[in-house]
Amino acid sequence: MKFSKTLGYSVLFAALANSTHAQETTYTLYGTPGLVEMPTARSAPDGEIIASYSHWNLQQKTSFTFQLTPRLSGTFRYSGIDERSGPDTDGTFDRSFDFKYRIVDETDWRPAIAIGIQDFAGTGILSAEYVVATKAVTDSIDVTAGLGWGRFASRGGFSNPLGFIFPEFEERPQRDNGEGGTPSTDQFFRGDAALFGGIDYRVSEKLSFQIEYSSDAYEREANLDTIDIRSPINVGMIYRPFPNLAFNLAYLQGSEIAGAVTVSVNPRKRIAPVVPLEAPVPLAGRNGDPSVAASWEGAITSQSPVARELSSQGIRLIGYDVSGSTARIRFVNTRYRSEAQATGRAVRVLSGYLPDTVETIIAEPSQNGIPLSSATFDRRTLMENEVRADGANAVLAASTIEDANLSYNLNNVADTSSRFSWGLLPYVQLFVFNANDPVQIDAGLELTTMYRIQPNLVIDGSFRQTLVGARDLPPTREDSSEDVPNVRSDGRYYGIDGQPVISSLTLTHYGRPGENLYSRASVGYLERMFGGVSGEVLWKPVDSRLALGAELNYAVQREEDMLFGFQDYDVVTGHLSAYYDFENGFLGQVDVGRYLAGDWGATFSLDREFENGWKVGAYFTLTDMPFEEFGEGSFDKGIRVTVPVDFFLGNPTRREINSNLNSLARDGGARLNVDGRLYEIVRDGHTAGPLGDTWGRFWQ
Repeated sequence: MKFSKTLGYSVLFAALANSTHAQETTYTLYGTPGLVEMPTARSAPDGEIIASYSHWNLQQKTSFTFQLTPRLSGTFRYSGIDERSGPDTDGTFDRSFDFKYRIVDETDWRPAIAIGIQDFAGTGILSAEYVVATKAVTDSIDVTAGLGWGRFASRGGFSNPLGFIFPEFEERPQRDNGEGGTPSTDQFFRGDAALFGGIDYRVSEKLSFQIEYSSDAYEREANLDTIDIRSPINVGMIYRPFPNLAFNLAYLQGSEIAGAVTVSVNPRKRIAPVVPLEAPVPLAGRNGDPSVAASWEGAITSQSPVARELSSQGIRLIGYDVSGSTARIRFVNTRYRSEAQATGRAVRVLSGYLPDTVETIIAEPSQNGIPLSSATFDRRTLMENEVRADGANAVLAASTIEDANLSYNLNNVADTSSRFSWGLLPYVQLFVFNANDPVQIDAGLELTTMYRIQPNLVIDGSFRQTLVGARDLPPTREDSSEDVPNVRSDGRYYGIDGQPVISSLTLTHYGRPGENLYSRASVGYLERMFGGVSGEVLWKPVDSRLALGAELNYAVQREEDMLFGFQDYDVVTGHLSAYYDFENGFLGQVDVGRYLAGDWGATFSLDREFENGWKVGAYFTLTDMPFEEFGEGSFDKGIRVTVPVDFFLGNPTRREINSNLNSLARDGGARLNVDGRLYEIVRDGHTAGPLGDTWGRFWQ
């Protein structure tokens, strides 16, 4: 698993900086809302992201929890379990997933009630289910009572009450605590049940105490003599020096002292203070100056007055036409996360340079040299709604936004600035969840370069020099199967000698082959492990929440020194993709096709997207590769997070950090990691997408 770049540090910084709301939810040593170890019916605030690390003598848990909706949360956990007296003297590294859903809200007379499933797709070491109720009896005291199954019924268990209705629920089938990865649905809410409960007492906003009766007897650990069980009572204390940073101290089972640190961030609440934007220029009316019309007759360059003023607003003019009563511009938004905001600013600047005869303004936002849409505005309507409270919506209602007119020939703006750009920044990369070495770090310098041959034809590259993190790995490689090529499981051997490496180096062309159609062709070193050729076509109407795409690749595996050589493995891979924007902040995607190891299958993903650029999602891939050939984990699955840089900086920028957390890097379901895929580029300029979702920023 690769915890890419600075995500972990970003979340920590966010927790320390965000003091805009009090943290009322307490988190367990499992990283979920609860008491010491037992869950409660409380939920984190909607959209909250929680990272937690807990440690005691024989167990460590690293958890990532996301409040997907106000009622539903999911948790990915990585646990280190010492088995010094067991068959594995090095211990067990266990991955697990949880879900929790609050089915009843709390009222003055009724408790909140939630239902949860813990470790439903791991090895089953932590497997448990529960129904729990929590009620605030005073402003500072919560009382919790619950009924648990599985691990939460290993102490004080009694016959399953569900067995009176469904006799098959009386027995809990045994689960093989082996490679895991498949849902243990045959165990859910089966076998003995047990009661648990506790009290949370908040002394102040910074300090709270918990006491609980635990129905977890730690049977497995006790049988291995790794814990001394003396009492079912756990007690804990939580101290919050900042609203989104908490330290836990607990006394477990009457014998063990445990500690934890929890950080949280809510994408809905900005971290950095908002840096006041440079005010947009006022919308200019007709001035009757005949020289204004004459200024459009000659060739306009990037140094012309209108282009320079647009550039000062973070907008690069690349095409124009002013004739009769219509003015048309094509531009690139280089600064603002919202294309609507960039369009509004472009229109304001343009108005000051238009002759009086112009009645219609057409603005075409563009990225990578391809127009994304065409917005047609009436000049008088713009003037009437510039300072109205609902002016942005009024402009939208009176305007037409459609696909750009590809047959219209614009005058190109000669770019007299340098076509070459570069940047040199430090990078930090964590490799975690590897079975033999659960945490490794790679840090150094990364040089990024780009040369724009044409607006839609680009050479870009990424080069790294490791300063800390050259890794010694065992010479024996772990094969998933004799019949499965090591397309990802050898990834830890790439770039480990501390020498400079080429992360990627590609030539990419973007195009518009037809109405509602977009294309991309890339050739070169496409990613850290593969080079080759990649082609993609996307169908996406401006006003459609549905998009369809097709991608075809010829990929050759690179040498492990990540320089110019290739190995003798090559494969043709590709996918048909469907994307759907559910209009409530959720994006769904299905990719069906052939993967790098030659297996055929499909990837299903769901992301929650926030207007400020945050995105948190999960995915899983099922292919025709049998689980036993795939190996530990059974199938590919994981979590992905996009963090907007302006969330921390305050001033606008389109930069972002993308990270994947997958439980284990295996060869099944492995897809080529190509930069610049079309959907995320194209949808930014569509009304059925971020352009429409953020239209309220048009006058900002």
